[in-house]
Amino acid sequence: MDRINGLLIDALKLRIGGITDIIEQQAARIFSDAPLLSAEEITDYSLEFLELLIVLLQSRDALDEQQPAFKALRQFLASMALQIQSRGGEMEELVRYQQFIQSTLLEQIESDSQASFEDSRGMLMLLVKLFNELSLAVFQTYLTEKEGTIRAQQEELRQTSTPIVEIWDGVLTLPIIGSMDSARTMLVMDKLLRRIESDRARTIIIDVTGVQSVDSQVSHHLIQVVRAVRLMGAEAILTGIRADIARALASLNIDLGDVTTCATMAEGLKFAFRRLGLDMQGRVA
Repeated sequence: MDRINGLLIDALKLRIGGITDIIEQQAARIFSDAPLLSAEEITDYSLEFLELLIVLLQSRDALDEQQPAFKALRQFLASMALQIQSRGGEMEELVRYQQFIQSTLLEQIESDSQASFEDSRGMLMLLVKLFNELSLAVFQTYLTEKEGTIRAQQEELRQTSTPIVEIWDGVLTLPIIGSMDSARTMLVMDKLLRRIESDRARTIIIDVTGVQSVDSQVSHHLIQVVRAVRLMGAEAILTGIRADIARALASLNIDLGDVTTCATMAEGLKFAFRRLGLDMQGRVA
C-alpha cells in the first residue's frame, strides 16, 4: 500500500459516519421510489461498499482487476445490479448510485484542509481512476449477464416451439408453429433425427398448420426435413398444408411424388395407423 492509498483510507475512516449518512439519504431517493431497495438494504449496501472500498485501498495495487479485493467489490456491485434488475429496475439506478458515491467521496477529500495540494490531487486521481475501472467492470458484467439471459430465453423458446411427442409406439408428431429459417430448420432437424434414433420411430407426422410465413426457402427447408427423416429409415407425413404452402412447394420444381401429405393432423394419424396395421381402436387389422 503506498502513501496516497494510506492517506485516502485515513480520510475515509475519519469521515465514514458523515459519508454513510449522505450516501444513504441519496440512495433512498434513487431506490425508494420504485421501491427497489428497502431502507435496511440501502444501509447494508452502503456500509458494505465502503468497507470493501477500504479493503481494496489497502491492497498493493487498487487498480489491478485480477486481485481478490477488486473482484470482491466488482462482484458486490454486479450482485446489487442483478437484484435491482430482478425488481424491475434498470442499470441507470446503479450508475446514478455509483456516481453519487464517487462525487460524495471527492467532495469529502476536497474539503480536507489538512492535506497538501499534491496529496489531495493524488487521492482525487486515485478515486477517479478506481471508479472508472469499477464502472467499466460492472457494466461488462451486467452486459454479459443480460446477454446470457437473452440467449437462455431464446434457447428455451426454440426448444418449447419444437415439441416432439410420441403418441404411439414408433409414431411421433411434430407441430411446427411460427416461421422457419435456416437456424430453426437445423434445430428442428437435429431434434427430430435424435428422437427418431432414440425412439426407433417409423412414422413422423409434421404438421405445418401453424407455420406463419411461407416462401420458397421455407418450403425448401420442409423438404429438407422430410428427406432427412427418410434417410433415417422413417416416413414423414406432412399435414396441414395450406394453399400458399402448396404453391410454394410446387414452385420448387422438384419431384414431390414421394412426399406423403394429408389434409389434417387427424388424417395423418389415421394414415400412420393404417401403415402400422392398426385401426383407431388399437386393434390389429
